[in-house]
Amino acid sequence: MNKDTNSQEEAEILEAPEQEEKTEETAKEEKEDIMLEAAEKIRTLEAEVAKLKDKYVRAHAEMENVRRRAQAEIKKKTTYAVSEFAKELLSVADNLARALQSVPKENSEENKLIKDMIVGIEMTEKELNNVFERHGIKLIEAVDKIYNPNFHQVIQELEDPSKINGTIIHEVQAGYMIKDRLLRESMVVVSKGGAKNEEKETPLGKKIDTTA
Repeated sequence: MNKDTNSQEEAEILEAPEQEEKTEETAKEEKEDIMLEAAEKIRTLEAEVAKLKDKYVRAHAEMENVRRRAQAEIKKKTTYAVSEFAKELLSVADNLARALQSVPKENSEENKLIKDMIVGIEMTEKELNNVFERHGIKLIEAVDKIYNPNFHQVIQELEDPSKINGTIIHEVQAGYMIKDRLLRESMVVVSKGGAKNEEKETPLGKKIDTTA
């Protein structure tokens, strides 16, 4: 019995280091597994953070674009809100101009009533032009300018070799701008038969959009 007991104890003593070695190896493997799992989670979280960051940047950029577009639209509507109303008033300006042109000057000098009427019309026209100016509405200069299809509409051509071809020699109806936008084209008569226009104007007949 003693011999058997001693042999068993010796065997257990020999097996102990092997078990300890296996336990350490298992612990090491478990530690490596935990580290690998942690590293994988970190990579997953980093990918999620990068994705969320990209979404945030895109959303922020889109919001900025929306804000800019909204501001531009508000500015455009505010700036040109009076356009339609102003077009209606242009007919008033046209009628005042026609009224002044229809009265011969010699009659106004002889007749005080006519003279006073002309003064009243001129004052009304001046006040209307002041209103236009306050709202950025300006007359387009046309006579003696070279025809530009962006601002002028030709209704007639007359032979005049003394002037450069395409020169505006008469304005039938005045044109107007509202700030940097065309409100109404000038209706004009231009010359033909003269020297060729060498100025770098927009080609005759080619028109750009000035109402956008």
